[in-house]
Parts: sequence; structure tokens; C-alpha cells
Amino acid sequence: MRVAIHQPQYLPWLGYLDKLDRTDVFVLLDTVQFKKNEWQNRNRIRTAQGWQYLTVPVLHEFPQRLDQVRINDQSDWRRKHQTALETHYRKAPHYDRYAPAFRALYSRDWGRLAPLNIEVIRMLTEAFGITTRLVEASRFTARDDQTGRLVDLCKALGADRYLAGDGGRAYMNLAEFEAAGITVEFQEFAHPEYAQVYEPFIAGMSAIDLLFNCGHDGIDLLRKSRRSIA
Repeated sequence: MRVAIHQPQYLPWLGYLDKLDRTDVFVLLDTVQFKKNEWQNRNRIRTAQGWQYLTVPVLHEFPQRLDQVRINDQSDWRRKHQTALETHYRKAPHYDRYAPAFRALYSRDWGRLAPLNIEVIRMLTEAFGITTRLVEASRFTARDDQTGRLVDLCKALGADRYLAGDGGRAYMNLAEFEAAGITVEFQEFAHPEYAQVYEPFIAGMSAIDLLFNCGHDGIDLLRKSRRSIA
């Protein structure tokens, strides 16, 4: 069984979705320290000017865990995000099909960041027909160090393979995985190119860019772009 582990991101990009789609179980790492204004509370959408961030404002105290971070609802961020999607994607071929789900998402009062991110990820997996099982790391007991945490989560799930991101070699102790009988594989993500609402094509947008422009079939583009079969 192949497992991947990653912090739940807001409107995650295609590299994140690709890793999720390659696995049997994807662990949403909600137990690590929150890092403000990285990908945990913001991501990018395509605009006529290039791209822009959609950022969820948060209230946090260092060094809070991700699952403890509260959303700052003093800002009307939900209306702003919904308006941004309408403005820049209403002419996308599949926007009308998926827009109601996002309107429903932004109509809810979330309170905390992690549940919002996890719901967005669940929406994306459903829309693209991805069947990977999602579980929260907070359901398990694991060590605090980087490699130990990953190994413990893999062992708790009975995994014999761990899919790491392209940068995993820089910080992971591969010998510890080997000692635990877990084979480490690396993602080696290749970004697909597709028709966007605006030209020229810009990579690195949220996965909703692929969804609104290509619909359910966008997952086939993502899979065909892989350098290796997973």
C-alpha cells in the first residue's frame, strides 16, 4: 500500500493533487506547526493580469499547530474569494457545473482553517473522480521529528511504500524508512499544459484552474503528464 503525507492546503495546486492521486491513502498532516502565508492559507488563481493570491486571513499564535489555527472572519474573505472565482472563471467551459459547490463552501462559517482546507481537498477529489482515502494525522500518535513522524504514520496505516515530494531527499532519513521496511518513492512531478481562460499558459495555479477549464477529464491530462507510472 502506497501512502503520501502532506499538510492540508487551501485550494492546492496540481503537484499536490498529483501526489494525492498516486496513492492509496493520503494523510492530511494537520498536526504540524502552521506557517503563515505559505500554501496552508493561500493559493493562486489565473487572472487577466497573470495571477493573484486568494488568502484566508487567520488568527494564530506562534507556534500553533495547523489544526488549532482559527480563521479571522473580521475580513469578508469568503465574499472576496467567491467574487474572484466568478470574475476570472465565469467564461471557463466547466465553471457553471462546479461553481455551486464553491458557493456552498463560501456560504459556511468555518471557524478553523484545517476543516476548510480538508473540505476543499475532498471537493476536488470528488470532482475529479479520485478514490484515494483521506485521513487526518491527528487521528494517530506519531513522533515530532520529521522522518520519525512520517515513518510512524506509515506504520500505523500498514504502508509498505511512501511517496515523497520532489524535495524529500533534502530532509528525509531514508535509512529509517528502510529499517522500517518501507520503500520510499519520489514524485518527480511534471506539470501538464492546457487551455486556460487567459493566454499565455501559466503553470502553478490552484487545481481549480484545471477543474474549471477541463472539468472531470482534467485528471487524465494530469496522469498522462507523469514521467513515471504510479
